[in-house]
Amino acid sequence: MTTYTSYDLVEFGKPLMARERELPEPAGMQVLLRVRRAGVCHSDIHIQEGFFDLGDEGKLRMEDRGMVLPMAMGHEILGEVIALGPDADPEEAPVGETRLVHPWIGCGDCRACIDGRENECTRMNALGVIRDGGYATHVLVDHPKFLVDIGDLDPDIVTPYSCSGLTVYNALLKAGAMNPGEWLAVMGAGGLGLNAVAIARAMGFEKIVSVDIDDRKLQAAVEMGADAVLNGSREDALEELRKITGNQLLAVVDTVGAPSTSRLAIHALIKMGRYVVVGLYGGTMSMPLPWLPQKYLTVRGSYVGNCNQLRDLIELVKTGKVKDIPVSSRSLSEASQTLDDLKAGKITGRVVLTTE
Repeated sequence: MTTYTSYDLVEFGKPLMARERELPEPAGMQVLLRVRRAGVCHSDIHIQEGFFDLGDEGKLRMEDRGMVLPMAMGHEILGEVIALGPDADPEEAPVGETRLVHPWIGCGDCRACIDGRENECTRMNALGVIRDGGYATHVLVDHPKFLVDIGDLDPDIVTPYSCSGLTVYNALLKAGAMNPGEWLAVMGAGGLGLNAVAIARAMGFEKIVSVDIDDRKLQAAVEMGADAVLNGSREDALEELRKITGNQLLAVVDTVGAPSTSRLAIHALIKMGRYVVVGLYGGTMSMPLPWLPQKYLTVRGSYVGNCNQLRDLIELVKTGKVKDIPVSSRSLSEASQTLDDLKAGKITGRVVLTTE
């Protein structure tokens, strides 16, 4: 029996455990990859804990989403194609080639999936969330269409784009176009927030302010292209945000998703403002309901992105217009410790686990 190593979540709230598992043989359209890189995402902390905080509505438990333990987390995956199912086209997934995985796989049958909007599927089978992901030496992917050619891009840098980059790219598209003088605020300067600043700059956003409570991370946001930064823990944060933007804050992409960031965003946005939330920190958002019509606000969520958007993003990255966020690499065996470090706020940018 051929085996592979997987760093599995065996019990919610507990460290990951190294396990030897039988190497699967791809069937149908499936593709087997040897994992080369696996990014560590902040949402993995919530998955490890076993729930998402819904504030006044309680908790969304991972088992209610269909997650069954033990399971390998890790949804930012870069791997080498090593085997194909009998129905997979070898030209779509050439053996020996390295590909970035789009992990946001849906049921395959609903209208969203048929239209290529897998991230909008209500019965998702996302790798590293519902099914085994990249915290392992090997991973099984449903179809070659979920593999993206990265060309000559740096494996460490490109791996987080399958979640961190894609998530904010989709959110920035929802934030929409702006007129000269109007501002975009990015709440949070972690992996998502830094990518949001870098990608927004490459997309043509002209006025960007980064908001975080860590001055070290805010400095990184300046390096990514932020025009201004604000420490959101200041007592006068709202007044200062209005001052920085000249009271022309038209859009906010919230990569935190906490009560404090939502309050700051809702109060600072001008009429016709757009508030897009991607962060999963948790809690309850509170706002005066009359503001929705009176301020003509748009409040919406955005969940990761689809495979076509990931391909578009990678093409944008290939132009060289997107600045590289800080990325450090660690051994795959350090997956559990990396989650602890991320939870403790010890990581700036992104950590990518490597099997090499």
